[in-house]
This record gives sequence, C-alpha cells and structure tokens, in this order.
Amino acid sequence: MIEQPHHLPERLGLLSATAADPFLTEDLLRGIQGHGGVDLAKVVEPLPEDDPRWLAEPIRELVDDALHQFRDNKTGADAWLAPRLHAALRLTRREAADRRIWNHLALGVAPDYVVWRHATAASSGAEPRVAAVRFKGSPDRQCFSRLWWAAEMFRNGGDYAPVVAACGNQDLIHNSLRVELIDHRPTAQALVRVLQRGIATTGRDINGLMVAISTAGATLVYDALASDVPRDPDDLRRWIADAETAPPVPRHELPTGPDEEPVPEKSIERLTDYFAELFETAPVRGKAPQV
Repeated sequence: MIEQPHHLPERLGLLSATAADPFLTEDLLRGIQGHGGVDLAKVVEPLPEDDPRWLAEPIRELVDDALHQFRDNKTGADAWLAPRLHAALRLTRREAADRRIWNHLALGVAPDYVVWRHATAASSGAEPRVAAVRFKGSPDRQCFSRLWWAAEMFRNGGDYAPVVAACGNQDLIHNSLRVELIDHRPTAQALVRVLQRGIATTGRDINGLMVAISTAGATLVYDALASDVPRDPDDLRRWIADAETAPPVPRHELPTGPDEEPVPEKSIERLTDYFAELFETAPVRGKAPQV
C-alpha cells in the first residue's frame, strides 16, 4: 500500500476535479506509488486561515487511528470513522456539498487511506485497484464525503449511535444516500431500527426494502405518518462556532454532535412498524413470496 504524502498540508483546501486529474495516476490507483504532495499544493485553493475547522492534522490523526485499529475490518472502519469525521469537520450542508474539499482531503491528506479502504480486484487474478470516483466522485461514492453525509443523515440530534449502526451495513448507507427520503429524519432512524431488530439485514433485504420505501413514498407523505420536530438552525451554528474551543474527538467513546432536538420516539416507532410491514411484501430476490 502507498504511504501518506511526504508533504502533508497544514490546512484543508479546495481542489477542483480538473486540477486533481493529473495526480490520479495509474500507479496511485493501483496502490503502487503516491505523490509527494508539493506539486499538488500548488493547485489547491486555500480556505480562510482564521477558521480552525480547516486544520488538516486532526483529520489525518483520525485516519491513522482508523488504519491502525481496523486493518482487517474495513466496514468497521466506516462505522468508527463516520461519526468522528463529522464531529471533527464541522460543516454546514452547503459547505459539505462542495466536492472540492473532499477531493483535497482524499488526494492531498489521506490518499493512502482511500487506496486501503477501496482498492478491490476487478476480476479473478486482477491486481487490486481503486476507482477514481473514490477520490473525486459523487457524495455517495467518494471515500470521505460518503461517511460525512451518512453521519449527517443518520445522527439523531447530537447522538451518533445510529450512525454506527447504519455504517455497519454497506448496503444501507450506499442505497440511502442516493434517495431524498433519507433527509426525513424519522425515516432515517426507522431504517436503523429495522436493521437493529433483524427485520432486514442482508444486502438483498436492504435493497428490496429501499425499493419498497421509495415506491410507497411516491404516494405517501412520510411526514404525515411520522412528523418531526422543527430544527433550529442556531443549534448547528453554535456547534460550528464552538469548533475553535472543542476538545479533540474522543477515540474510545462517541463524540457529541449538534445539540438539536432528537426525533420524536413515537414517530420512529410508527415508521419502523410501517417499514416492517412493507418488507413483508418487498421484492427481495430469493425470499419466498407471501401467501
């Protein structure tokens, strides 16, 4: 596996997809040789220097800890890193939607992690290779943005425990980040409950359930079935403003997210029961049809 760049940036920046292309060499994608970092730094657009959120070292330390702790458990690394990345990199959704910051994090700060996490053999006997979209792809594919968005969508206010459960199932986070329904907080929490209750656990189960939920959602407004409390934007603003004085993200216990009102428990339970009913008739390949 490649090593981290010899020149690590002090701060995160913005790296356009076009500027990143020359550094996505075949040797890098095959995990043979990375880049030194100096030339990459020349094409990165800086972020405001007076904002402590852009320090790269805390993120690099989290990556190193994940590599050390989960060397043989890549899914476990996702579940561990997602809430901590979200808590360490306190972003608004608008900021997180800018792919350039994720391009820089992946290519300038932690390309070795991207290669380790996502390198796969394309076919029997093929050399391991990582797809370029893991460095500069869509939010549901890019190595770090997928984790940040999973944490954003599945956290229950300041509680990251549902994030750990969700990220422990690759099919759940992959499918859920591709549908708009997951932005409805009771839906996100109900999906985690379905998983935890053992109602839908396999990849086929999750895929079939997500199809059923999306189809039903075309005619059913989930907010009418399971309402959420209004979210106060000031809670997020305060959490972001506290980044300068926040302690390092804890390693052995979950961090605490924005101090937002959690999802009403009644709404979660109502939707969980409804999704369990949907799953009974969900089109799951290999499942015996209901009589």
